[in-house]
Amino acid sequence: MHDFLIAPFAEFDFMRRALLGALMLSLTACPVGVFLMLRRMSLTGEAMSHAILPGAAAGFLIYGLKILPMTIGGLIAGAIVAVGAGAVARLTVQKEDASMAAFYLISLAVGVVLVSLRGSSVDLMHVLFGTVLALNDDALWLIMIVLAVTVLVLVILWRALVAECLDPLFLRSVSKLGGITHQAFLGLVVLNLVAGFQALGTLLSVGLMILPAAGARFWTTSVLPMVGLAVVIGAMSSVGGLLLSYHASLPSGPAIILSSGAIYAASVLLGPRGALMPLLTRRTHRTG
Repeated sequence: MHDFLIAPFAEFDFMRRALLGALMLSLTACPVGVFLMLRRMSLTGEAMSHAILPGAAAGFLIYGLKILPMTIGGLIAGAIVAVGAGAVARLTVQKEDASMAAFYLISLAVGVVLVSLRGSSVDLMHVLFGTVLALNDDALWLIMIVLAVTVLVLVILWRALVAECLDPLFLRSVSKLGGITHQAFLGLVVLNLVAGFQALGTLLSVGLMILPAAGARFWTTSVLPMVGLAVVIGAMSSVGGLLLSYHASLPSGPAIILSSGAIYAASVLLGPRGALMPLLTRRTHRTG
């Protein structure tokens, strides 16, 4: 048991770095994922994860695989797509979901073309799927800073975020925080996706944000316990995925997301609000 669970992290520095980065990502991305899910914006998070690709690719095209240029590029690209999609939705007849889909598809194509101009297929895979086993000090510091900013914003805007999940129109009618809260939250989404792509790539970073949150919802209806449970699921997925990657020689990022998907599937079936519990409850009532 020690050789299977402890030895990979005890013996190899890259495994400890990967674990630290993945755990910090769980702490910062999973709470944001809960609010994305409660606001019915999960697909918006997916779109935004593709939207940061052109900026990250532009940073890669100019400076190579360096953290700061790719991070700044990803933030700029994410902000442009968020603002552009919102402007199209406000100024035209097109709904926000359709404009977001259009923007993210264009962004994904532009990003892949930019990476292909200079890099190899290996570089493209690195940008798209990340390299959690190759996290350096700069990447860990970036994730730590994003974690601190996320916690600070959530503490300050917690009540407004919860209220907006329940009734956004009411919040905007009684408080000036409605618009500010929405923009701040979108900023958090972009920040966490940019931090996540260092480890999981632009395609999979949203997975650690959404899947633990979706799984947690089958176990509780209260927001704060849901956030805590999502973080626990994210941490379990990180540990399980890294161990699966090490022992089965699988890609580390997809292994983490697959672990999270397995916990989600178990939650769908076994959670108090899942598929099987209502059936078992009805059967118990009938036999009683």
